[in-house]
Amino acid sequence: MSQSNFVDYVKIFCASGDGGAGSAHLMRAKFVPKGGPDGGDGGRGGHVILKVNPQFWTLIHLKYKKHIRAEHGEPGRRNCATGADGKDAWIEVPQGTVVKRAGSDKTLIELTEPGQEYTLCTGGKGGLGNTHFKSATRQTPRYAQPGLKGEEGWFILELKLLADVGLVGFPNAGKSTLLSVVSAARPKIADYPFTTLTPQLGIVELSDHRSFVMADIPGIIEGAHKGKGLGTRFLRHIERNSMLLFMVPSDSSNIAKEYKVLLEELRKYKPELMDKERILAVTKADLLDEESEKEVAKHVPDSLPVLFISSVTGKNITQLKESIWNLLYEP
Repeated sequence: MSQSNFVDYVKIFCASGDGGAGSAHLMRAKFVPKGGPDGGDGGRGGHVILKVNPQFWTLIHLKYKKHIRAEHGEPGRRNCATGADGKDAWIEVPQGTVVKRAGSDKTLIELTEPGQEYTLCTGGKGGLGNTHFKSATRQTPRYAQPGLKGEEGWFILELKLLADVGLVGFPNAGKSTLLSVVSAARPKIADYPFTTLTPQLGIVELSDHRSFVMADIPGIIEGAHKGKGLGTRFLRHIERNSMLLFMVPSDSSNIAKEYKVLLEELRKYKPELMDKERILAVTKADLLDEESEKEVAKHVPDSLPVLFISSVTGKNITQLKESIWNLLYEP
């Protein structure tokens, strides 16, 4: 998925159809000059419905289609015929789409299951025809109900990526390089901060036909939970990861402190993230000799599994993949 094609936030205007008006028709035939009421009901206005399509990975198809409207219901007809319902407007979205009403932080629904549907705007109900209003004392009502108006409004669609493991680290920690080594993903890699501007997904394959999905999240900086750097825009993608792989380069001045800062940013953003399984990978281990690695190992956190890895030489990459698999799927 190229960075330019990844869209995880859109604001769209949706409007369901109005209900059709009921008919106030009075039956007239050659030998029935003064027949009774035979006006049919109006048709229902079309709904605006969201549906999860597991083949979609981005909201780009909605980026340039800001207004989505369903059809209006048709009016009732004579001979008690009901008008046709308006055609529903279907919006396909990826798994992990969060729906909110614009101007509100309240989540309407999170769409996470393939084929899951949600009616965003309900179509207006069709009006009743005059046949519903006849009675012993009112035998020829010449009026009918108008159809009800549909619903409309602006909505926010946000995408939270569904992945087994999310890569967490400061810019230039080696996240994109690791993803390119363990999967077929080809994220942009360069030696300057914020090379990755959009999340990247890759499928990591192991022996015995095993695999898991890894997500490269744009780099976090201190204060990200307040909006600094790329801010909270991409932190939401971490919420749906089953586990987190923290990455700190071996040339960091203080590995334990850097890990603690990253952990604190996630805690301040959403405390529930602290419940996820974690592994710490000390990257760029090819820069260390055996003695240096032992010295660095004395200062790494002892509260979680730690591996020294190198995406350049392949050091401990296989062990890292197995460790992730064991945390994800082994009891």
